Amino acid sequence: MASNQVYPFERNRYYPGKMLTTADFQAEQSYHINKLRFMNSLMYGAGIVCGCSVVNLDDLSILVESGVVIDGSGREIIIDSSLVKKLSAIEGFDDLNSDTACLCVRYKEKDIHSVYAVSHKESDQEYEFNRISEGFEMFLVDKDEFDEGFEMESEFLQTESLFVGANFEGSITMPTIVSKGRNVKARVEIRKTSSADVKLSYRAILDIPSFSAPDGSQQIDIEIDDIELPEGGVYYKDLWMEVHNNAGIESNVILRSGSATAFENDKAISVENSFAMKVRFSEDTPSSLIRRETGKLSLEMRQAVTSDAIKLAEIDLMRTDSAYVIENIREVKKNQYIDLPAQTGIRNDYMEFFNKEVDIKEKHGESSFEPSKAPVVEYTGSELKNVATGVLEIPLGRDARKGDIRYSGEITHGLGSGNVYVSIGYEYISQDQTLGASAKSTVYGNPELFSRQAQQLVDAETAVRVLNDKGSFVVAARLLRDVDFLVLTYRWVAIKFPSGEELEAADYYGKSITAKTPTVVMRPRENYYFGVQFNNMDPCSITYELTAPGTGEVSTDGVYSAPAKEGVYEIRIYCSDMPMVCTYAYAIVKSTATEEDVGSIKEQESEPMVKLPDMKEFNL
Repeated sequence: MASNQVYPFERNRYYPGKMLTTADFQAEQSYHINKLRFMNSLMYGAGIVCGCSVVNLDDLSILVESGVVIDGSGREIIIDSSLVKKLSAIEGFDDLNSDTACLCVRYKEKDIHSVYAVSHKESDQEYEFNRISEGFEMFLVDKDEFDEGFEMESEFLQTESLFVGANFEGSITMPTIVSKGRNVKARVEIRKTSSADVKLSYRAILDIPSFSAPDGSQQIDIEIDDIELPEGGVYYKDLWMEVHNNAGIESNVILRSGSATAFENDKAISVENSFAMKVRFSEDTPSSLIRRETGKLSLEMRQAVTSDAIKLAEIDLMRTDSAYVIENIREVKKNQYIDLPAQTGIRNDYMEFFNKEVDIKEKHGESSFEPSKAPVVEYTGSELKNVATGVLEIPLGRDARKGDIRYSGEITHGLGSGNVYVSIGYEYISQDQTLGASAKSTVYGNPELFSRQAQQLVDAETAVRVLNDKGSFVVAARLLRDVDFLVLTYRWVAIKFPSGEELEAADYYGKSITAKTPTVVMRPRENYYFGVQFNNMDPCSITYELTAPGTGEVSTDGVYSAPAKEGVYEIRIYCSDMPMVCTYAYAIVKSTATEEDVGSIKEQESEPMVKLPDMKEFNL
């Protein structure tokens, strides 16, 4: 691994009477040249800036289009005009030993403009070159001998092997740290390692506590059927999931024990039985996480490179003892084009044809009102299960006058049917002298009392009609004076409370939870995720605990780690806010478990358990 270190930088210091020699002028040039190349390598990296496409003209010749390249040392390579070359005339052709060659370009300087040297007696050279031309040269090298460059190791991504067969190998990769409330993907990669004509099928189940799959469950089924690849070909399958907002510090993505199978044609191959990929959770956005990861590489690592040659294309050849034919020219995928700020606008224009904001969750059911007729509503879910808030707009039109009444559309508050109280307040933005900036304010009640202090207020009476059975409401506003506003903006708050017939103890009746896998057979020190099914209740925060010490470990998200000792161990699972709603799961740990035993579930259901308080405490 060569180092292109050109720092620390030194520049000339001028002072009266300083004697300038050739070395001083060379130092002056080197300072500015190396500073520019140093910034090029850090800001842009190595690759193609523009152009440099390689085209097959005929069986013997190629065309290299004009373009610009930056090499690993930050030096600019400018191909100022398109070049036509016979492949046999390019350096390195005679040394090729394989049928696939890499066409590369590298920086090359050349001394030009020979002139008479006045002080030739000092240098023993009567003529000197007056200029240095910054050019380039192209060469060919066997694909297997081309150095692809130094791959920076990163802790941001983690990879686990799925299987290694005679013809295929598979792995799965995902980030080690993810953002709460955001989507993230795990990528399955299958690579063909032989030239045999064979198909691959693979099945497995991933348990994803603290995540949700597109269908809302906490497991992902990996299903890959009869894929065919050429030698060296790669197949990718992306597995998307959503991170829970209430996730803890860390969790695991687990390959369920005994769930994985793989076949090359009809022959079973060995697979990984189980593993756990540890994932940490962060409040930061994905862009912040990536900036931190890419920015923490040291300067020495950034400057460490293996080669200053840039690959332009791969060329497949059909060769005989005395001749050759160009079969195919492939563009290089790994050596990416360099993103430049000047191209941001056109890149954004092109990306509009591909980007679409899509929720990975499937849509279940339709809205109770037509979006085209509904007002603009900003809805914000509250952490309190019986409180919701949002913003609504009531359009006035251009002819609104004193005494006119305007109505909002029907707004769904999200608390369901029942007894709900809704309050609204007029929301506006004004200049706050204390803060020295604009501030948002909301007036609940009669705005006339504050109209002298805030000229932006609109005097209007408001009323709310709550549609209890539909879980929605409608707002009416009557203007108390003429206004020139087109839209009134209100903040609404909805609170749901039980009716007089409902009692606190009744909140628990009919509600239960059950373990999706009540009993599981495991080997010592294996991991298993105990998922939970909610019956007649909304999903809530779950707590896991062991009923006896020394019976293994269980994480906050339900991943149980079996102890080294064989036995039957019990895990208690309950709702964090309602400990009376609970159930139990059991792990049978035995070292002699067969492949068929591991992960198998007994044909029995875990009885939901609800411990109710003594009803004598309530005035029934």
